[in-house]
Amino acid sequence: QEQLVESGGGSVQPGGTLTLSCAAAESIFKNTTLAWYHQAPGEQRELLAYIKQNGDPTYTDSVKGRFTLSRDSAKNMVHLRMNDLKPEDTGTYYCAGFLPFGNTAWGQGTQVTVAS
Repeated sequence: QEQLVESGGGSVQPGGTLTLSCAAAESIFKNTTLAWYHQAPGEQRELLAYIKQNGDPTYTDSVKGRFTLSRDSAKNMVHLRMNDLKPEDTGTYYCAGFLPFGNTAWGQGTQVTVAS
């Protein structure tokens, strides 16, 4: 059983909007902080934002003011709304769950392309 499944990626023009979703296994959703990472082609994976079980999101400076992270407790999902997308936002977006003992659960990723 997959623990984290991302969806919502696609192609969009600069300045456009996309919303990514991550469906989490119930045990992960209820017990872990969930996060989104971005990996640009040829680059390392970087943290964008995370949200704790109480629903408080935290953003890195690179996305603060453009991206909004939210939890849907009824569906065990988190959503990342991405506004004003830029070409440098192109890449693979991963959902992650911070498990006990320093472990991390990863989804398979969803691709986003921002181009004219």
